[in-house]
Amino acid sequence: MDWTIFHLVNEHLAGHPALTEEMADFTVWSVPVLAIATCCLWLLDRPGNRPRGKMMTASALTAAGLALAVNQVIGHIVVRERPAVAHPAAPLFFVPSSADPSFPSDHAGAAFAIAFAVLFLSRRIGWGFIVMAAAIAVDRVMVGLHYPGDVVGGLLVGLFSAWIVMRFGRRPLERIVGWVSAVTDPVMRPAWNVLSRRGRTRTV
Repeated sequence: MDWTIFHLVNEHLAGHPALTEEMADFTVWSVPVLAIATCCLWLLDRPGNRPRGKMMTASALTAAGLALAVNQVIGHIVVRERPAVAHPAAPLFFVPSSADPSFPSDHAGAAFAIAFAVLFLSRRIGWGFIVMAAAIAVDRVMVGLHYPGDVVGGLLVGLFSAWIVMRFGRRPLERIVGWVSAVTDPVMRPAWNVLSRRGRTRTV
């Protein structure tokens, strides 16, 4: 069943080299962009304000780390070959495959862990991250790196990891955010002061 769905999803790229190239490029840059967006939540949090954006960053990165650790454990228990290894003759693989276990998807797990951690703190911002994580997951199937079940497994691991972090790690993370903010706020405050002055000037 998983192979059938996989075939139906990514066969649409066959015969469309331009789309194939775009999806392959998305595979390369999507995860770094998601990581940068996560870190920007910290930088865009005005010094001295309630550190909600900083908590999003800290919770998201912690959840992503936990998801990757959980995936490692599952990958050693449920040994599943990548589609390209299990079906080497199928012309449905558009980027080089990894030697890592196929289930669950590390990229989907980390992406959804980040997205759900942000969603738990802000629905408005979180849904944007959910859309990005879903796009990453679908892309992994379309270019032939994972079965659909692999990315669904990554989604569940990501959700579980984000819930664990928010349920049991929120208070420790708040303390860590406070300590790190004491270092980053003095660095960011001049930039925010410049932006504030420009805003007032434009208003006048």
